[in-house]
Amino acid sequence: MTFYAENETSFEFDFDWEAVYQEVALAVLDSEGCPYETEVNLLLTDNEGIHEFNKETRNIDAPTDVLSYPNVEYDVPGNFDVAEEQEAGCFNPDSGELILGDIIISVDKVITQANEYGHSPKREFAFLVAHSMLHLSGYDHMTPEEEQEMIKKQELVLNTLGITRD
Repeated sequence: MTFYAENETSFEFDFDWEAVYQEVALAVLDSEGCPYETEVNLLLTDNEGIHEFNKETRNIDAPTDVLSYPNVEYDVPGNFDVAEEQEAGCFNPDSGELILGDIIISVDKVITQANEYGHSPKREFAFLVAHSMLHLSGYDHMTPEEEQEMIKKQELVLNTLGITRD
């Protein structure tokens, strides 16, 4: 598995964010039964940076906490078989890895939301990675049922890893 990570801010977490990113991403992929070696990209930015991405790609003129850009178009969430049908655009020709997509997280939102929810920045960061990895696996939260499914899956992964609300 290849995990690319870049922090374009000067902020430094008090935990190894790259290790947490990889641990949570792998846990989500394991829980979903992903049969492929994968490639995922993560960019850490600030509110200004994520605001620009949100405006350019979603036409929403505001910062957000996390953006997910899946590379695979799923028929059914968590069913990675569809990647075989879309092979040309889904697999890295050099490594053979399934390119799941990109994640962008606002460091500013991680800190603000951790304070608002009364838990650690590590927990908030891990939650956003889990949430985004589920999006990269085909899940969404457009209906209450979909939202409940994502919440259950996120909590299961985080609880399994022992990354709980302090």
